[in-house]
Amino acid sequence: MRWPLLLAGIILTAVTGCSSTAPTVTVSVGDQEQELTPTQYCLDGESEVYRDQDPPPVLRVSGDLPIRIDVPDEVAESGWQVQVFDSELEEQLGQVDAGNATSLDEIRTGDAATPEYYLVIVQDAGADCDGLSGAWPIGFVRG
Repeated sequence: MRWPLLLAGIILTAVTGCSSTAPTVTVSVGDQEQELTPTQYCLDGESEVYRDQDPPPVLRVSGDLPIRIDVPDEVAESGWQVQVFDSELEEQLGQVDAGNATSLDEIRTGDAATPEYYLVIVQDAGADCDGLSGAWPIGFVRG
């Protein structure tokens, strides 16, 4: 999988409830757990894009396992969704709305049509950061 420059071509929405530190999101599959930092976020009403960040983590998975995503209260309060993208982070393949839940476990590793894909956890829109939302990407490779 290639890492395009900060999710190029993906249109994301604004974030509500900015804070002084960017929250992390946790993704668990089987015995693997990954804490994600955002590639972009709203901090204290200011849009922050983290250009120097490493590529998103990629988990190798086998079978058809549930993916559990846990978000902090501040993300859940504004609402969030999971967007499914191809291995190049260019084409959106699907979306699952999580509402205001603090966790989601209804996505499975076998749900995506392609064996390599990304999930991007996206915080719902708000007015504080002019169209920038929090985004936490993670890749998956089945096989």
